[in-house]
Amino acid sequence: MSCHELEALRLALLNVLGTGDRAAREHAEAELEGHLEGPIEALANAGTLDAIERHLDAALVDLEAEVAATDPDDPEYDYLRGRLVAVRDAERAVHRLTDQGESVLAGLADAHDVLHETFPAEE
Repeated sequence: MSCHELEALRLALLNVLGTGDRAAREHAEAELEGHLEGPIEALANAGTLDAIERHLDAALVDLEAEVAATDPDDPEYDYLRGRLVAVRDAERAVHRLTDQGESVLAGLADAHDVLHETFPAEE
């Protein structure tokens, strides 16, 4: 059993953050071997937080459909439900990361404005 969504998300974050952790990348790639298609592939290759959010949402839709189609008596059912909870939690974490990044950008814009108000440029 593997959490394809979480491994694809790890690859996407390695891409976005520019992290060169070869061991983490190789581990995630090994976990995803044979499963890189559709939203999972798009997520693993995402290069922006916006793309991560879109592809993670698509992967969640597929996972929700898989959970809905699985018989509750199936031995995989509880694992699939746990996976769904973990991926939804990861989705919230990505939203927080995006919100924090946007807050940093807004703060830099404010600091820039204050700097120019304090030290107006002579024209």
